[in-house]
Amino acid sequence: MKSQEIRDKFLEFFKSKNHSIVASAPMVIKNDPTLMFTNAGMNQFKEFFLGNSIPKNTRVTDTQKCLRVSGKHNDLEEVGKDTYHHTMFEMLGNWSFGDYFKEEAINWAWELLTEVYKIDKDKLYVTIFEGDTSENLERDTEAYNLWSKHLPKERILNGNKKDNFWEMGDQGPCGPCSEIHIDLRSEEEKAKVSGASLVNADHPQVVEVWNLVFIQYNRKANGSLENLPARHIDTGMGFERLCMALQDKKSNYDTDVFTPLIREIETITNSKYAVKEETDIAIRVIADHVRAVAFSIADGQLPSNTGAGYVIRRILRRAIRYGFTFLDTKEPFIYKLVAVLTEEMGKAFSELKKQENLIYNVIKEEEQSFLRTLDQGLILLDSIIADTTGKEVSGTKAFELYDTYGFPIDLTALILSEKGFTLDEKEFQAELQKQKDRSRAAGKIEAGDWTVLQDDAEEEFVGYDTLKTPVKITRYRKINTAKEGDQYQLVFNLTPFYPEGGGQVGDKGYLESANGDVVYITDTKKENNLIIHITKNLPEDIADTFTAIVDQKQRNRSAANHTATHLLHQALRSILGTHVEQKGSMVHSGYLRFDFSHFAKVTADELKQIELFVNARIQEQLVLEEQRAIPYDQAIAEGAIALFGEKYGDAVRAIRFGKSMELCGGTHVANTGDIWYFKIKSEGAVAAGIRRIEAITGDAVMGYFEDQDEELEAVRDLLNNSKEPAKAIGSLQEENNELKRQLDVLLAEKAKGLKNELKTEVKEVNGINFLAREVDLDANGIKDVSFQLGGEIENLFILLASRQGGKALLSCYIDKNLVKEKNLNAGTIVRELGKFIQGGGGGQPFFATAGGKNPEGIAAALEAVKDYLN
Repeated sequence: MKSQEIRDKFLEFFKSKNHSIVASAPMVIKNDPTLMFTNAGMNQFKEFFLGNSIPKNTRVTDTQKCLRVSGKHNDLEEVGKDTYHHTMFEMLGNWSFGDYFKEEAINWAWELLTEVYKIDKDKLYVTIFEGDTSENLERDTEAYNLWSKHLPKERILNGNKKDNFWEMGDQGPCGPCSEIHIDLRSEEEKAKVSGASLVNADHPQVVEVWNLVFIQYNRKANGSLENLPARHIDTGMGFERLCMALQDKKSNYDTDVFTPLIREIETITNSKYAVKEETDIAIRVIADHVRAVAFSIADGQLPSNTGAGYVIRRILRRAIRYGFTFLDTKEPFIYKLVAVLTEEMGKAFSELKKQENLIYNVIKEEEQSFLRTLDQGLILLDSIIADTTGKEVSGTKAFELYDTYGFPIDLTALILSEKGFTLDEKEFQAELQKQKDRSRAAGKIEAGDWTVLQDDAEEEFVGYDTLKTPVKITRYRKINTAKEGDQYQLVFNLTPFYPEGGGQVGDKGYLESANGDVVYITDTKKENNLIIHITKNLPEDIADTFTAIVDQKQRNRSAANHTATHLLHQALRSILGTHVEQKGSMVHSGYLRFDFSHFAKVTADELKQIELFVNARIQEQLVLEEQRAIPYDQAIAEGAIALFGEKYGDAVRAIRFGKSMELCGGTHVANTGDIWYFKIKSEGAVAAGIRRIEAITGDAVMGYFEDQDEELEAVRDLLNNSKEPAKAIGSLQEENNELKRQLDVLLAEKAKGLKNELKTEVKEVNGINFLAREVDLDANGIKDVSFQLGGEIENLFILLASRQGGKALLSCYIDKNLVKEKNLNAGTIVRELGKFIQGGGGGQPFFATAGGKNPEGIAAALEAVKDYLN
């Protein structure tokens, strides 16, 4: 059975059980501060489990893209080494929100596996929760009795809290679970060792395929459990493992989910799978990682140096490193796998096809960049080795190479081993742990339980229509972060405060009580469908009725900038072409940032046209046309643009200004005239095929123009109040160019005279024509003199030093014959001599330079170089 059919059969089965098929949520999470990535199928349904929203359908089914490479669930280092762990994987699931419970979940799971997929019943084992006395939790006898109708008792195993009690996090919904395991071993192996003894023992052919979670408790901040008002079902079946079972394979990588990728890797790298273990691991790593990276990019997350982007970059670099080291592939190649991946999975996940060109270009550029980093790292590692006394290299130095330059530690260890060195791994791990502790402490949020003051089914947002309204606090809790200390999160029955989302920052403002006391709201966010208002303190009377007031000036600025992003998007598509798509945005009160797809730098003339286009729409005073609950399909049919990486519901909010129409939940001006003026501040590259424009509007533009006027007046003062400053500056540039030309002639004459002088000072030492001297030349002058002398004198070895701007410079030239015959290396020599001037450097074996901050060390360096003549 092909993987596509396996996926389809799962969804159709639960559709026949009155489940609605829903689309996979993006793998990159945008509005949940507790998670970077979707790491389980239930993530997109958290608000229903928490009771913050009422689901439209109480029964749903889906296949969810998941990524487990950070936080509590991190499988990255296992990937490739075994045959069943993955970074990105599909999780097939069925869900009940307060509808059916254990009986239906268990019976349907058994029906699907044994009757639809026709898996041999004798291959299956199940586990149930054995109970936990410390939590006063009893054995799940209900699940045991239900499974007893399908399996003999010896195939129903007890599982401990770690394996059979599922929790969403340190707090929140949780409950016992039943895992379904399958034994894929041969009959001979089964006769020797019982499958029951291998369940949850990390055996590659006795694996968990499905987990049925029975959510019935809520974990409080103090660790205690309370019953939920409604019970839910949350199941997750590993698609890749299911394919392994149904296709009678011993490895996930032998299924048709991965074999097309593996065949392409073999072809591109001229390698062979299933011959050599280290080659197999490398191929598995690459096949797995290209999926994770491609899907992340398709969902809106580009590789970067921070947050989720750093995780994606790390995954891709791990794949590149395995190809570099074990497949001997020194050129970019992973990007070539994108076409195969799209062909195999594009039908189920259309975003791959839509973003194929972007994925291809981003991966290619990242590969090129990291391969350059590897080259630089190899040079730096050589320097570290040269500075090492003994045969053990400092773990701290290796960590700097890893942390600052992204040089993989396992590659460092491999190279050191090849050169007869070892790595102080304990020291490296200690430095790595310090970094992790710092990162964890900086991002950790300690949250107390919610104190519920009144039940409220769903918080209403009224901020599109008003910035001021009476509110009641429905719940609150205390939180603590390393950066901000103690804070409070408040939830109202309704709110005019816009929560951070869609690229727009959250509103600020204050709560005012009847007696005039004020509590300032420093930020507004959304978490699991709750709009959360952050404050430093609580009101005196928490049960009072308050007036919630949004900072109008900040809101108006944000609204102007948000509307400007829509007009900018329209301008880019009109001037650069309809290939332009929004790839991200950030809307602050002070400025806006807009990322978009485009294959080339935007020219100065194009930027001018874009500014003129947007400002023309502002001058037209276009009125906001808003549709708050238009069906998604209708909005798209009417020409609305859906944004990159966003997940939309059946009903959406559409914003139109003239011919610009987008799906958007943000705040906007009532009339484009309210923006006043639009000014681009910068344009540049973010990644391959992605450009970024930063711009300002309104009073920020006024401030910009005022600054420009002041700058112009300052220039005029320097030019003796010239009425034509541009013309005066042009004259100065012409004069400067002439002076520079004359200076170059003088320096050339000086270098020529110096060359003749230096030529007379060359001495023969042990068959080497040698010279070491300080000169009054810059770096280019030294290089020219060195190569001129090298062309006139055979077997030449020169070290020239210079002082420039309070710093020291060393340049070493060695005739290529000496490099070969005497095993001399200019790069190695200047790195060593650089210590005398408190600096470092490098270069080629025949010419290299070093710079340092201690010119007083030049004399010692000139003396020390003589040691290389022996």
